[in-house]
Amino acid sequence: MHAPPDAPSKDAYAEGAPVARKSELRELLRLAPGEPVELAAHDTAATPGAPGGKQASLADAARTGKKLARLQERLWAAGTAGDRRRVLLVLQGMDTSGKGGTVKHVIGHLDPSGCRIHAFKAPTAQELRHDFLWRVRRELPGPGEIGIFDRSHYEDVLVARVRHLVPPAVIGSRYGLIDDFERGLAEDGVTVIKCFLHLSFEEQRRRLLRRLDRPDKRWKFSPADIDERALWPAYQEAYELALERCSAPYAPWYLVPADHKWYRDWAVGRLLLEHLRELDPRYPPAGFDVAECRERLLRET
Repeated sequence: MHAPPDAPSKDAYAEGAPVARKSELRELLRLAPGEPVELAAHDTAATPGAPGGKQASLADAARTGKKLARLQERLWAAGTAGDRRRVLLVLQGMDTSGKGGTVKHVIGHLDPSGCRIHAFKAPTAQELRHDFLWRVRRELPGPGEIGIFDRSHYEDVLVARVRHLVPPAVIGSRYGLIDDFERGLAEDGVTVIKCFLHLSFEEQRRRLLRRLDRPDKRWKFSPADIDERALWPAYQEAYELALERCSAPYAPWYLVPADHKWYRDWAVGRLLLEHLRELDPRYPPAGFDVAECRERLLRET
């Protein structure tokens, strides 16, 4: 018998001011495909759709984690029986926006055997010998898996643009190639969830200072992080172009305010939950006679 889909909890949003229903968070955070994006117009400290303040959201995130785990198991089980559907969560954002933290706090609820996590760094010499999507294709989730990209193919229209690593014409062509790539993923059964973690310039400075102040965090810091801050306006422009040109109904962008870590984690977990609920994966039926197998085990001496 199929397991019923998880029902929304009646009291999930009981604390705090009235907010949108859970099923509407995608509508709250989704950027309209093709429309100009002005990042400065979006409040990095906003908490749209949150079930209240920090404590209420942390409690709801814990409940969300349990629901994610059950749905992931169903997706993984369906994949073993021929269901080709899978999920790709793309996390993009400026340094310290919390890509790694989101993986830890949201994906940490899931069974590692059904996840494929990859953090994209600067391309290697081997990767540079291929087209820019070659290394991305190698890390895509398989049937039943949830793939998580900490940075992604978008680095090739972000860093490459800001740092002038390739000619402008090449950058211009990549937007269309990314759109075709993501359309192909959707047609092949991949649910693409792209989250831009929107951080403020001042909050980034605070987080970099905290890294310097804590010996256990200094390994995450590089003096080059300060140099990169001088390029903040160029990165904001590059993100605006990518968010505008590479947002489509089959692969939309969600703008997640990231100044509050607790909100960022809650929102990404909620977005993932909404998409998994929509997929509604089911445990596959047994391909054997259950009653006969049960009887055989009961007859054992």
